[in-house]
Amino acid sequence: MYLNTIQPSEGSRKKSKRVGRGIGCTLGKTCGRGHKGQKARSGGFHKVGFEGGQMPLQRRLPKVGFKSLKSKFSAEVRLNELNNIDAEVIDLKVLISSNIVPEFTKTAKIIKSGELLKAINLKGIKVTVGARVSIEAFGGKVEV
Repeated sequence: MYLNTIQPSEGSRKKSKRVGRGIGCTLGKTCGRGHKGQKARSGGFHKVGFEGGQMPLQRRLPKVGFKSLKSKFSAEVRLNELNNIDAEVIDLKVLISSNIVPEFTKTAKIIKSGELLKAINLKGIKVTVGARVSIEAFGGKVEV
């Protein structure tokens, strides 16, 4: 391939309209812009969403986001946070008492983040697949 042989693919470039070439081509005189008005003038376009001075739709409507109500009652726990707990069986009450999750937490999930340094037994706590593998590799147990 040479630089002087590069061409756009067939049909990818449309020919531009030849305007102002007489009344026989429908693009003569006003060039397809109609008579007068803002859109007939050169530079006569406005920003997206402009409604002629009326308050635009995106400003009339209130800002609405999404915040899950479930996120208030669920928490994620990293593997390395479990190293500091001295309990035979770790459940939700143990996590709350050791200040790893907030008091109003109803569900917790262990995620694989950080390193586990000892065998632990979990009861009634959700576990990701990667976290389950690393817990069982240390000789720990996971009861759902």
